[in-house]
Amino acid sequence: MTEDMFRSLLDDIGAKRDDEGSIRLPEGQLMTLYAAHDGVSLTVAKVESLRVNNGVVRARSAKGESYYIARDDLFAMSVDGGAQIQAGRKAGFLG
Repeated sequence: MTEDMFRSLLDDIGAKRDDEGSIRLPEGQLMTLYAAHDGVSLTVAKVESLRVNNGVVRARSAKGESYYIARDDLFAMSVDGGAQIQAGRKAGFLG
């Protein structure tokens, strides 16, 4: 993934840089990063913030785990909108 693609995707989802220099996703959103290198793939789920330094992306998960990935090895990103699905009536119950 090129630097321009990476920045464009972050802009599209409304990610903002905080006072500490980390890139944070909007409230309620989590990201999944997809990377691969020499035929080995890595999926990093539930990312809440990123930091980019010299071509290395530091992804911090909602559990506090940190992953360090070469930006050039990233090939896709997905975002969970965090929207809650409102359940309708349950089957078999009235009212």
